[in-house]
Amino acid sequence: MTELNAKTWYVYFVRCEDQTLYCGVTTDITRREQEHNQSNKGAKYTRVRRPVVMVYQQSCDSRSAACKEEARLKKLSKAHKESLVALHK
Repeated sequence: MTELNAKTWYVYFVRCEDQTLYCGVTTDITRREQEHNQSNKGAKYTRVRRPVVMVYQQSCDSRSAACKEEARLKKLSKAHKESLVALHK
């Protein structure tokens, strides 16, 4: 991939209305938050827990790296996820 075509990938948490956290990956944080809140492109999990608010994001160099980080974050305890979100504020 050339430098001009390189995309920054992000792993993120959104906080749902019921205070749960949803983790995902994207190349556009703003668009993805809107999709979670306003379209059927949002995850099935968040569609019934709207509105959601972006509370954490971490940039990654590639989709692969973002997906690996997403998998790692999903394995963390709720308390550890909440501490990450709190540090991100």
